[in-house]
Amino acid sequence: MEAVKLKRSTLSLRRQCELLCIPRSSLYYAPIPEKPENLKMMSLMDTHLTSHPTEGVLSMVDWLQERGYPVGPKRVRRMFRLMGHETIYRRKNLTKGALKAYIKPYLLRGLKIERANQVWCTDITYIPMAKGFMYMTAYIDVYSRKIMGWGISNSMSKQWCMDVLETAIANSKSIT
Repeated sequence: MEAVKLKRSTLSLRRQCELLCIPRSSLYYAPIPEKPENLKMMSLMDTHLTSHPTEGVLSMVDWLQERGYPVGPKRVRRMFRLMGHETIYRRKNLTKGALKAYIKPYLLRGLKIERANQVWCTDITYIPMAKGFMYMTAYIDVYSRKIMGWGISNSMSKQWCMDVLETAIANSKSIT
């Protein structure tokens, strides 16, 4: 069997980066993984926040310090940001005035849901894993509360959601 020779590009790396409009330093960048101690703390925080969702940065600092972790507000705030945990509070009402073009009507208002497969709803959530997250989407029939289809993926892509929807539609046709 012959060895296949790869043709080297005549363009230098510098010129390739210029053509792609990316900095040359990005070729050599290797992201630094999160420290195992921080991952353990984020796992503890996530578990605690499921039962106490109103905990803030300062109370979380106290809670972690009681368990022997040397943390400060900046570190906890950074970990909250990595986890996607944010405070839910009243924000400015931006749906008034000039933004009326963006207001979408609620299409189910006044609709009587009287049979299965009349209305479905969907949700996407994440499942924390040892190293990162997995995403789960599910399609549920509103009338019967039956899960029509679900899927788990390590990336949240449109194609994955569409594949799960198509599978749910195919399953609903075989049931009825």
